[in-house]
Amino acid sequence: MAEQLTASVETFVPPASLADFAALARAVLPADVWDFVEGGSGTESTLAANRAALDRVAVLPRVLTGVDTPRTEAALPGGTCALPAAVAPMAYQKLLHPDGEVALAAAARTAGVPYVASTVASAPLEEVAAAGGAVWFQLYWLRDRVMVADLVDRARAAGCTALMVTVDVPVLGRRLRDVRNGFALPPHVTAANLAGGRDDLAHQGTPGRSAVAAHTGAVFHPAMSWADLAWLRERTPLPLVVKGVLDPRDAVRAAQAGADAVVVSNHGGRQLDGAPASATVLPEVVAAVGQRCTVLFDGGVRSGTDVLRALALGAAGVLVGRPLLWALAAGGRAGAEAALALLAAELRDALTLAGCPDPAAARQLRTLIGG
Repeated sequence: MAEQLTASVETFVPPASLADFAALARAVLPADVWDFVEGGSGTESTLAANRAALDRVAVLPRVLTGVDTPRTEAALPGGTCALPAAVAPMAYQKLLHPDGEVALAAAARTAGVPYVASTVASAPLEEVAAAGGAVWFQLYWLRDRVMVADLVDRARAAGCTALMVTVDVPVLGRRLRDVRNGFALPPHVTAANLAGGRDDLAHQGTPGRSAVAAHTGAVFHPAMSWADLAWLRERTPLPLVVKGVLDPRDAVRAAQAGADAVVVSNHGGRQLDGAPASATVLPEVVAAVGQRCTVLFDGGVRSGTDVLRALALGAAGVLVGRPLLWALAAGGRAGAEAALALLAAELRDALTLAGCPDPAAARQLRTLIGG
């Protein structure tokens, strides 16, 4: 696969839109890797709902506002960024391209947006942080508390500007595409941050079983609690982002526990199948949290118009996931840079057409559900 993906870089031509990267990626990826990236849990009803919910959001543009070229800068945890967006934490990016996380982090640096490095990245945190600009570290709660503490300390030492803890993965959702494929990681892709973390389990392919699920079941702790979040808040001075919140009551409690931001997310439809679309509950979370902390959005973003929709629903910014993996597969760092440049151009167009001089103004727009 490495030779195939390397060849794709040499012939890479940027497409017309962010969403167009999907077809380019599918053409070069093995079928089981495509399914690993694209699939959701169960019947994938929540995966489909994320996209459908965004498509139902109509934004009422303002006119005669005198906007010429809007600004796209926004304040996110850890500082001001070129876009109200960050690269979502995503596992094992060397599945998509030999340069993996390092290439995508470098592209994020060029674009001026944060890159969120995953606990289960296929490149060490320190290498990713060195390649990126503003790098956040995403933490999964592990059975080994010593390993958790070490990762938190490594993130700060590496210069990460925020710590994101994912709270919606007590166990890995039952992802049927991976089960049917008997999906396992190839030998060259490892959980680089988890030395001694039973990485061997992720490579043991068995028909009718996901090796990745077996690995995470062995190393992830299924019973993270509010007390653990309090411990984490005391452990690090970095801005703390809690990802995986859907119920407004949990968002409020996270803010009360010292979270600087919450991410309204259903894990891209990969955890509880039947959970609501992120866009559906976003306004309720924003209203409940008020000024207590920043609210970010994750779930189905495929264009600059989707970023505008999320802003109009009250989010301060978004996480962008699968489209950037598509771009990485299609063209490595060059593909990822092109994708982020397209996202910026699409957002500028959307802001201009909506009569907004900047993302803050977009948060004042009205929305209608259902068009």
